[in-house]
Amino acid sequence: MTVILDGTATRHPISPVHDGIVAAIGSTPMVRLDRLFRTVSASVLAKVERANPGGSTKDRPAREMVEAALAEGRAVPGVTTIVESSSGNLGVALALVCAYHRLGLHVVTDPKASHTNLAIMRALGAQVEIVTERDRATGEFLPTRLLRVQELLASTPGALCLDQYNNPSGAAAHRRTAREIVDATGEPDVLFVAAGSCGSLRGIADHLRSSGAHTRIVAVDACGSAIFGSVAPPAPDYGRTLPGHGSTMVPGHFRDDLADDVVFVTDAECVAACRLLAEREAILAGGSSGAVIAAIAAYLPRLPAGSTVVTILPDGGDRYLHSIYDDAWVQNHIGIPAVLAASNRLEELLRR
Repeated sequence: MTVILDGTATRHPISPVHDGIVAAIGSTPMVRLDRLFRTVSASVLAKVERANPGGSTKDRPAREMVEAALAEGRAVPGVTTIVESSSGNLGVALALVCAYHRLGLHVVTDPKASHTNLAIMRALGAQVEIVTERDRATGEFLPTRLLRVQELLASTPGALCLDQYNNPSGAAAHRRTAREIVDATGEPDVLFVAAGSCGSLRGIADHLRSSGAHTRIVAVDACGSAIFGSVAPPAPDYGRTLPGHGSTMVPGHFRDDLADDVVFVTDAECVAACRLLAEREAILAGGSSGAVIAAIAAYLPRLPAGSTVVTILPDGGDRYLHSIYDDAWVQNHIGIPAVLAASNRLEELLRR
């Protein structure tokens, strides 16, 4: 395509035409965060996963898990109902992929899921069930969600659970994420990845390790999470309120050698980093994106001059306008003083 501007012919690349919305998953953009990290000698880049059709990095494993089940005959269009536990983004991703492939979907979630994510799932035809009872042993919703999934599998004809926490196809989807990063940046010196189901961490680590890359992988986890065991600091007094990273249990994808380092962040730090990312870079991002930004800031003293640092921003902030970006919600669930203190610490780290 040739565009004429002031008499000058300018040639622009033509975007590919995909065979359906699911084929458009992946190949998300990379951007430099040179306004947020303007005083830093390292080059910090981010892969913006909200550009996926379903709005998050979970589109990748959703597509791979569903299409593997279809190829293997475990899922049949018009017959099978996928039953899955999700805190939000995977539910949206599965709703998109299942609608495209004519599969039913029953998502079991909890009150932490954003109202926008729930609305999107329903708009795409998913049945959404919200469990309200916490597990007695852990005080968390995840064990209750998983128990409800098992009950539904036993009572729903043609039901299938893809099991995002253990499904190898879900982790394998992120080998492509790693390839896209390397294709765009070369071999990064340090890569920050939020840890939740650990599918992205597993897939990215597997690809980089098998290709002989020397990239240092830093996992970003929540204070109070069970993923890295006793090394995790306890959650603050207000607990863990943001979905998307951290876990009540150790996922099946996890291995001790996936990450070279781990950085733990609080919800207050996530909120502060999300708001600063919006202010400085005009990137409206979700809580796990705030987590990786806060982790990079804390890690800066350990980065050699001239390092290439890459992170993944898992989703957008438009689904958290009534939580992360709402002062009343933040005050009720985290506390404005805690976020202000986290913001001051973050600003200090970025000035060093």
